Amino acid sequence: MRVVSLVPSLTEAVAVSAPEMLVGATDWCTHPADLDVPRIGGTKNPDIPAVIALRPDLVIANEEENREPDLAALRAAGVEVLVTEVRDLEQAFGELRRVLVAGCGLAPPAWLDEAREAWSSVEPLDEPGPSGAVVPIWRRPWMVLGRDTFAGDLLARLGVRHAYAGHSERYPRIPLEELRASGARLAVLPDEPYRFTAEDGPEAFPDMAAALVSGRHLTWYGPSLAEAPAVLSAALRAALRRAGRAPCAPPPPPSP
Repeated sequence: MRVVSLVPSLTEAVAVSAPEMLVGATDWCTHPADLDVPRIGGTKNPDIPAVIALRPDLVIANEEENREPDLAALRAAGVEVLVTEVRDLEQAFGELRRVLVAGCGLAPPAWLDEAREAWSSVEPLDEPGPSGAVVPIWRRPWMVLGRDTFAGDLLARLGVRHAYAGHSERYPRIPLEELRASGARLAVLPDEPYRFTAEDGPEAFPDMAAALVSGRHLTWYGPSLAEAPAVLSAALRAALRRAGRAPCAPPPPPSP
């Protein structure tokens, strides 16, 4: 079977489970580190003729990461397209099984069971404050996690309630002044889609503990899920310790 993946998470899932099946992936597909397949452009702008030329039996995509006009063009060319939807962890497990077992005809991989076990035994942090955390995913303009997101569900399972979980939008644009006044005492800063670093991000939230986290572990649904609880928990706890705020400690009193 010949599979082209338009989603980095799913690329890794197929490449780890059955590398011989994968015949094409996007420029953003960075894992496994030794991935060596033809590249067919970005998730939002794939080279459709290049995908068709690879003669795939199946193209795997995601309703959020890929554009419907591109998927429609592939279908019009006679290519079978499997589109996933992932809004929380349980849905991710279900969609991974659909892709790998129903779509690719594989037996459920061992790493999928390992990921389920890792998340079933996770020890959540104590709530880091009344309003929890802000979770920017972009700056210029500032955008944060809102309602109904996979990353937000992972954080909730880790004991972190993000301040905009009840927002009407999934990725709202929020002015920095409002983020700073949200009452959150933790800023969770992933390294994708925007690459926040120690020098680019924490300075915007001087009154919050800043946790720099792996975007692959926070936003990808694939083999990384098996290690994500430990990796993310360690980063969150370390940020709170550096700020002198134990996970169960109350917010510091206001300055006189």
